[in-house]
Amino acid sequence: MGVVNKFLNYLGLQDEQERERDREEEPMGYEDEPEVETSAFEARKPTGKNNIVSIHSQKHVRVILSEPRTYDNEAQEIADHLKSRRSVVVNLQRVRRDQAVRMVDFLSGTIYALGGHISKLGPNIFLCTPDSVEITGTISELLAEDADYSKMR
Repeated sequence: MGVVNKFLNYLGLQDEQERERDREEEPMGYEDEPEVETSAFEARKPTGKNNIVSIHSQKHVRVILSEPRTYDNEAQEIADHLKSRRSVVVNLQRVRRDQAVRMVDFLSGTIYALGGHISKLGPNIFLCTPDSVEITGTISELLAEDADYSKMR
């Protein structure tokens, strides 16, 4: 039985009379390996590792905008958002300098513990992300150019 006939037989496209004729035409003394009937489902089963990757791991991605006024409860609220795997943009322009430094220290520790990232977006504005979000690129060049531009004016 030829390869094409075996394939057609496997798919069920060859009728019974053609199968009989193919068996009669096989050369004498040729012993074929015993054919094992397998279903189409079994033939398609993965044999190795399961390499399934979910494309839609997060349906709703939230970015929280926070403009705290005091360190007390608001730093912990931002940390809770990060623990819930949400990115947070923190604007510290309305906080006293000493409290802003404390808040950045606290958030840096939280982000380190969670394996996330913190990036400065502007003067007193930070982007805090969990480990599932990757930050690429820098804005420092733009900030330096903006500072140079303002000096020229």
